Amino acid sequence: MKEWNREELMEKNPILWDISQGKEAVWVNPDYVSFQEAAKGAELTMEDVLDAERRLKRFAPFISKCFPETRKRGGLIESDLTAIPAMQEHIREKYGSVLPGKLLLKKDSHLAIAGSIKARGGIYEVLKHTEELAFARGLLKETDNYAVLAEEEARKFFKEQIIQVGSTGNLGMSIGIMSAAIGYQVIVHMSADARQWKKDLLRSHGVTVKEYVSDYSGAVEEGRGMSDENPDSYFVDDENSRNLFLGYAVAALRLKTQLEEMGVTVDEAHPLFVYLPCGVGGAPGGISFGLKQLFKDCVHCFFVEPTQAPCMGVGMITGLNSKISVQDMGLTGRTHADGLAVGRPSGFVGGLMKPFLSGEFTVRDKKLYDYMRDLWEAENIFLEPSACACFQGPVKFSESQKIQAYLKQHRLEGQMENAVHIAWATGGSLVPEEVRRAYRETYLEEED
Repeated sequence: MKEWNREELMEKNPILWDISQGKEAVWVNPDYVSFQEAAKGAELTMEDVLDAERRLKRFAPFISKCFPETRKRGGLIESDLTAIPAMQEHIREKYGSVLPGKLLLKKDSHLAIAGSIKARGGIYEVLKHTEELAFARGLLKETDNYAVLAEEEARKFFKEQIIQVGSTGNLGMSIGIMSAAIGYQVIVHMSADARQWKKDLLRSHGVTVKEYVSDYSGAVEEGRGMSDENPDSYFVDDENSRNLFLGYAVAALRLKTQLEEMGVTVDEAHPLFVYLPCGVGGAPGGISFGLKQLFKDCVHCFFVEPTQAPCMGVGMITGLNSKISVQDMGLTGRTHADGLAVGRPSGFVGGLMKPFLSGEFTVRDKKLYDYMRDLWEAENIFLEPSACACFQGPVKFSESQKIQAYLKQHRLEGQMENAVHIAWATGGSLVPEEVRRAYRETYLEEED
């Protein structure tokens, strides 16, 4: 029996009326507090993020050996940060949105190995599990060169182990490709929203793909159940994993260095605004948490979700987190943004991010394709439609009265000409050319 009443929730949170009708909305988090206050109750700390970074560095020799495309970065999986002034001007001309400050693009869309943001958390979790097994088996010590894991003795052991995950696409690709490279048997449970080319790519790496007519949560449930039946199987739980979350959080450390190399300052006089597409919440939550650890009150993080699948927004607005779904709000949960097609959010992420997240935007599917074409025309950069959700923040920033009130509340109005905005691109580089052409030729009708 439900512990809540829909009408009462909507009366208490009027923004849910718009959300329940599939309208675009801007939500400013009333529970957002100073970093000093927020950090007091957080179950994770900066030391947890640093521990994850050290582990990734230990694995760098192995990654470099197995994936030549990472060698120029010494085996670290990292993406470029680039200014996109032509896109910023295009947004002003086409949408009448004058974004104060400078607009940058974080190209996790082009991360090595998996071509998406999931190459951070997904690969990190696989590596952490691998390290634990290798330590226990006596195959590895922390002081060893981890490239030894590519040798036959290690691979023979890992061939006896299974890794499983539920996914709408990109997480499955990161888990599948890395796990197969180590030698695991891999099973990816894919929801009905997953794109065919992603399934085909996984199978080309020797990954077993199980397809479901259900949504993301259903695929996760099936995968978790199958994994629990086998003691040699490990299930990557995107809904509740601290390891995934921390793998994403490491991005903040890398971003800090990149900003410094670009001569970009982040302080009280130079605020940073970050816009992250959101599905179940692990990736944007982890990155935002890491950014808050580093930049504290000088960074302001916003999630962006499809209007038919704003699960994190619904969960955080109501305070119910994973106890409520978008279907409970009368929404379909269906969206062209396959990586964001999630009906029920991570309760762990929603609870942890409650005092850290500045707010959220929702975006209609039609605009994902519009923004995709805008970026292609302005900067000659391709992103998959779900990744283009990140541009809803810059487009809506100036016109939103709620955002302007947020700036006034936090005394940011006088600093906005010095602001830096980062649109966090989450996927796209592995999309086949014929699919890219189909995306660019997709024009949706404006929803009512």
